[in-house]
Order: sequence, then C-alpha cells, then structure tokens
Amino acid sequence: MSIDSIRGTISSIFPVTDIAGVFIALNLCSCLVLFIFRKWKSSSDHTARPPTPDLEKPASRYNNREKITRKFGDWTPSDFKRPTATSYSDWDVHTSKPIPYRPFRYGPKYFVTMGLRSMKWDEWIELDNHYLKYHADKKKRLEERGEKCYGTAPEAMDGAIELLEELCEYLPERYPTMFQKTPTGITNTITNETFNITQRPLPEDPMATAARLVQDDLALMFERPDGEYYLLAGAILLAGFWRLSDKFGMPLSEIHTSGDVPQFREKLERGMMNFFRRLKPEEPVLRNNYFIQVDDCLPWSHSIGSEDAETVSWNTAAKNKAIAHHYFRSERQSLRRLPRSGAVVFTIRTYFEPITEIVKEPYVPGRLASAIRSWGDDVSRYKGKEKYAEVLLEYLDQKHEEQVKAGLAVEKEDEARSYPL
Repeated sequence: MSIDSIRGTISSIFPVTDIAGVFIALNLCSCLVLFIFRKWKSSSDHTARPPTPDLEKPASRYNNREKITRKFGDWTPSDFKRPTATSYSDWDVHTSKPIPYRPFRYGPKYFVTMGLRSMKWDEWIELDNHYLKYHADKKKRLEERGEKCYGTAPEAMDGAIELLEELCEYLPERYPTMFQKTPTGITNTITNETFNITQRPLPEDPMATAARLVQDDLALMFERPDGEYYLLAGAILLAGFWRLSDKFGMPLSEIHTSGDVPQFREKLERGMMNFFRRLKPEEPVLRNNYFIQVDDCLPWSHSIGSEDAETVSWNTAAKNKAIAHHYFRSERQSLRRLPRSGAVVFTIRTYFEPITEIVKEPYVPGRLASAIRSWGDDVSRYKGKEKYAEVLLEYLDQKHEEQVKAGLAVEKEDEARSYPL
C-alpha cells in the first residue's frame, strides 16, 4: 500500500489536524515492533557470529553464508561462482591484435553518461600482442615507484586476495597458452614467472601481484557504514593522468569531484551510487571512455607535469604540437562485485595508439572530429582541448575529406561498424 493511500484512509477516520499525531504514533509503534523482533531474533539465534577475519589466513573460513562484520561495513558472502571461461586456445602473445575500441559518437551534442553495458564473462580480461610491453612497463614502475602506485588498506586485504585468487583461476581457463594453474597459484609460461598465492604472509602486496598478471590497472572499492564506497586497494601503474596516491582512501564521490569530472554532481552521482549499491556478483558490466594525449608515454603523460609534482594540470602542456605527438588513449573498464568480500572491482585496460594510425580506419576521422567539436566547455577543459584542438581538428578534417573523395559512403557507417567499436 502506498503512503498516499494510507494517508487517505487515516484522513477518513481522523480530522486533518490530527494527521501529524497519528503518523508520529504509527512511527513509534513501528520502531517498537522492530525492536522487539530484533531482541527475539537475537535470543533465538544460538550460532555465534564469526569474528572479524584474520586477513592473512587462507580464505576457506569465509565459505559460510554468515554476515561478516568488517571495519568498512557488512556483506553477506554470496554463493555465486563465476562461470568457467571459454578457452581462447588460438590466442598468441605475438599475433593477437588489440580490439579497436572507438568510443566516440557524432555531435552536435555530447552526452555525459555512465555508458554501462552488460559484460560476458569471457570478456573480463583482454590480453593482446602488446602484453610484453605492458608487462615490462609495469615491472619497471613497481621497481622504481613502488607503493606510490599500489597499496592495500588492512581492512581491504581479504578483497585483494580474493581478486588475486579469481585471476589465478580465470587466466589459465581463458588463456591456456600463456598461463598454467599450479597447486599454490599460477605460472606465466611466457615470462617464466611463478606466483605462490597461498603462503602467508604473501611475498608482496596482492594488488601488485595481480597487476603483474594482466595489462589492466586494478582498483577495489568497499562500502563503509556511511553508504559510500571507498578506494581501499589498487594497482594503478599505467593511468597516464592520475595517481593512486592522490585518490587512495577517498569515497567514490570525492574521487570524481576532486578530479573535476564534468557534470558529476548533476548527472552522474546519484545514478552511480545507486548502481554500486545494487551491483550483484552475477551482473558484471563494461564501459569505455577516451582522451587525447600529446606525448607518447603510456604510464604517465609528462605533458601535464611531473608525476611527482604537488599538482598536475593541462596548463603545463605545450599548445598545438605537431600531429605526430598526438595519441588516442581509450579505456575499457569492467566492474564486478566479488562474491566473498563484496568488493567492487574496477579493471582499467588502456589502449594507446597514435592518431596518425587510427585515422586510417574508415569513418574514424570524421566521427572523432564531430565528437570533439560537440564537447561543452566543461568537458573541453577536462580533456585539455585547448592544447591540441587547432592542429588535431584540421588534420582529422583533412583525413575525412580524403576518405570521402576515395568513395567512403558516410551514410552506411552503421552497417559497417557499431559503437563503441
């Protein structure tokens, strides 16, 4: 029964002036009934609630369905088990090319949305023939920058270990030509690395180990009693424009507002918070975004300043650099909830290509130019448009015109490729 129908029923019995008193009485009665029910349930439940877990011990103790109370809130472990991944038996570290994500739409309007779509489990982790370069870059970053790039809060350790365990199960299933499952963890047969994930204490932070296995950056968000999700574990080694040390420990909303994400408060915040709270382990999703970068460094865009500077900004970037310095940087992000810990996992896979290469693809120059022109002032500032628009748009227009003159049928684009590819 709706509140309005309840109010109508009461109004037919009591004078209008008494309605407020009646609602107060009803609320008090509801609270009393709830209190008595909880007392009765507590006295009738003779099973001791498990203590706060020792996060450095094996995870088998968490296989029960009892609610486990942690510092960051409550989560009832789910019995969901990820479906076994389909073997990608013909995948090859030298020949399997990256998927050409092109997540930009024609103008004239630019819509700020979360842009979520359902994910198939075989799509969770994407590897390609850039793997060895990404692996080398990550190894160097871990050695040179260490805990500036990765970390796990003590209360998030169980979630970080669960993520590492998931990867050690998934990767040998999906990429058997590269990974083999072992009694204690996983072996990468291409890089000749073996990781023991059962020993305690672990030889390194589980987020660092997880990052060595894949091309993605990784982040774990945990809900605390205030209802906010906090970044409490991560390995952000190839982010380009942001630093884990700036965001670690922040709630989701502050991560976005501190980064001046356009229209976050107005259009994204409420929907994003609702999405996080409702996300189920069996319902993973994907999203894509894109940026323009005016230097060739995948791990960190030095054009926006030194990675160790107090603040970084597009203000430091040189304006209108030659087109050879322009790169298309896109991210494919997956989001899923881990069933044991309840952590929400972000995998952030970056694709990095010269603009001079992607314009060779049919339709790309014209659609990208239209998309950039559709950015509002806030999005333009966020993406640094002032620093490259003049040179980039002139180049894209030229390449689009060349494609049209060569016979490109612009009106048939939807038949040839679909968004976001």
